[in-house]
Amino acid sequence: MAAITLIEAITQALAHEMAHDDRVVVLGEDVGVNGGVFRATAGLQQRFGEARVLDTPLDETTIAGLTVGLASQGMRPVAEVQFDGFVYPMLDHIVCHAARFRTRTRGRLTCPMVLRVPWGGGIRAPEHHSEANEAMFTNVPGLRVVLPSSPARAYGLLLAAIRDPDPVIYMEPKRIYRQYKEEVPDDGEALPLDVCFVLRDGSDVTLVTWGAQVKECLEAADALAAEGIHAEVIDVATLKPLDFDTIAESVAKTGRCVIVHEAPRTAGFGAEIAARLSEECMYDLLAPVERVTGYDTPIPLFRLEMKYLPSVEKIVAAAKQTIAAG
Repeated sequence: MAAITLIEAITQALAHEMAHDDRVVVLGEDVGVNGGVFRATAGLQQRFGEARVLDTPLDETTIAGLTVGLASQGMRPVAEVQFDGFVYPMLDHIVCHAARFRTRTRGRLTCPMVLRVPWGGGIRAPEHHSEANEAMFTNVPGLRVVLPSSPARAYGLLLAAIRDPDPVIYMEPKRIYRQYKEEVPDDGEALPLDVCFVLRDGSDVTLVTWGAQVKECLEAADALAAEGIHAEVIDVATLKPLDFDTIAESVAKTGRCVIVHEAPRTAGFGAEIAARLSEECMYDLLAPVERVTGYDTPIPLFRLEMKYLPSVEKIVAAAKQTIAAG
């Protein structure tokens, strides 16, 4: 079995579902002939034809409308928006229609669609190409928000997202699209949605994160371990609905928590986790919850981009601070 990258795992998952379910169609800008701006759909149009891999106009509003319409009529569309910052014209269809089909029709209709969103910074791209806007979608009832952090989880979670009867916003951390490889069997086995993954056991502090920052948190855990501090690392993976029980169980064990995300700090999804910890786990906490986040600015261009993103050093410092406080 060959090792593959995260972007190759996405292609593998799409091909598997298209081969096994004729209802699955792929659509978006340049997804057909060119195979997508990041090559996630490379070869799919040649294999499955133009009727199932559709090149659309450069019009995100139309892409969203087509996707909702296809899903409402029994198809399982997977739409791609080229970059996270291009998703905003789609919000009317996603928020006002896709997310409400189940409740609007009292369960008679659902909207089994997936919107693939290349997400986050770290690739030296221009404005609107490096945004971390996941919190916006977590505030919308009726949507699932999924953010994989490895090739294996990208494959398994995308399969689950396509098979889910309700709309899924599937955000792909493009900084790690090709950063490393791992073996991913093409066995059609989905991973569970709505579940956090505990990637490393620890007893002193809990690091909670998602997406590209999983890599930094694991490296921070290694650095802390060298100093005798044992960090538990949790990959949230599905932000909405949140598996808070796994986070709470970890904090009950460690007594401390550091939440890491690259989105701006104010009203980032980490604030929701911190609020629930204060509401439900106050007596387990030995110190205040720390957050390591992006800043309340648009992500800066090029030279300052990596300064904006959470780093191993910032995560280690926050872990030490919460330990010192307790």
